[in-house]
Amino acid sequence: MSWIGILVLSAGAYLFKLVGISAGERFSRPLAPVAALLPAALFSALLVMMSVTNGSSLTVDARLLGVMVGAAAVWLRAPFVIVVVAAMLATAGLRLFV
Repeated sequence: MSWIGILVLSAGAYLFKLVGISAGERFSRPLAPVAALLPAALFSALLVMMSVTNGSSLTVDARLLGVMVGAAAVWLRAPFVIVVVAAMLATAGLRLFV
């Protein structure tokens, strides 16, 4: 990455911070419902990107089965340890037999 890119990104981050400080309460109330949903949406996007991509290409492999099994376990309200172990076993089992 070039120094120009780093400086532009730094200036943009500082500008966002400045806008947040100067706007204050005007935007905090209307955006509160959206802000509460952002962490879940960002985590879901990260999970999908890590599950179905390999570099710059789309890959469907055992990781996707593990995510689906983990999602099903969460939907069934299984404890976190059970979710992780079930996803791990599904991924490892498919990799072992395929």
